[in-house]
Amino acid sequence: MTLALPTTLLRARSVIEPALYAAVDRLDPQSRDLARYHLECGGKAVRPALALLSGRAVGADETLAVPGAVAVELVHNFSLVHDDLMDGDVERRHRPTVWALHGAAAAILCGDAMLALATQVLLDVGTLDAIEAARQLAAATQELIRGQHADLDFEGRRYVGVDECLAMAAGKTGALLACSAAVGAVLAGAPRATVRALSTYGAELGLAFQLVDDLLGIWGDSATTGKPVGSDLRARKKSLPVAFALAEGGPASAELMRWLATAGPDSDADIARAANLVEAAGGRAWAAEEATRRLALAESAIAGADLDPDVVDELVSLGRFVVARES
Repeated sequence: MTLALPTTLLRARSVIEPALYAAVDRLDPQSRDLARYHLECGGKAVRPALALLSGRAVGADETLAVPGAVAVELVHNFSLVHDDLMDGDVERRHRPTVWALHGAAAAILCGDAMLALATQVLLDVGTLDAIEAARQLAAATQELIRGQHADLDFEGRRYVGVDECLAMAAGKTGALLACSAAVGAVLAGAPRATVRALSTYGAELGLAFQLVDDLLGIWGDSATTGKPVGSDLRARKKSLPVAFALAEGGPASAELMRWLATAGPDSDADIARAANLVEAAGGRAWAAEEATRRLALAESAIAGADLDPDVVDELVSLGRFVVARES
């Protein structure tokens, strides 16, 4: 059974959507229309929810964090538009992707426009704290891009170590979640130690998020995830479960490595066999256990921080949803 979205996420959507679409309406007509189309695909709103919670966690009025929530959601969606193109994905949540409808060039420009807009939204706040928030968002975006480069590089390599894969995920997913979990507190002028605790929470949650995403990329239900069964295996992605399985060195690991070296095309039976090999080599169990461990580290990071205890409870609940989700 698919888990219902927590009220924290539903509320975040309702709070930021007016500001998000108002920001997008500032773009040139072509970029505006493509960005609106992409955003209408929907999403969980994890990053803006974290931004809003981080402001409330330090006692600030929630409205203060809204520009941060909009900015991180724009950066996230810039990366998705480009990611769809790089991966050759023609559908996202059962709708044609931007590049599939309008071509690669239009998708690149749409993503670029959203990225530039994210910085504008923060700088328009006009405070020194907003400048610091923009600086941190830029640094997180650079880390995201580093992680994406590594992810692409891994596809052409025969073997990728688990530590390399974790470092990639820390950039690709963890960096923006770390920024999201702290940006509201930064905009509120919170002390560095408090911001650091929230950022650590987001970084560890980001690794848990990516581990679960990688599990769903192999074993997820396509009706729920909106992606073909075994999509990551078809793309020969060295995801975290695969990296662990390859490192084990047993018969299943050896067969998996030989299969990954082939070019396809793959039948459904080929994908099912590859998934079984990853599981036999321990990749599935390890990834699930590591996601749980990273979530515990995230929770411990904020347990002793000077934060509103009710908001801490919401952060904990949100993190547990992320690890238990099915899409």
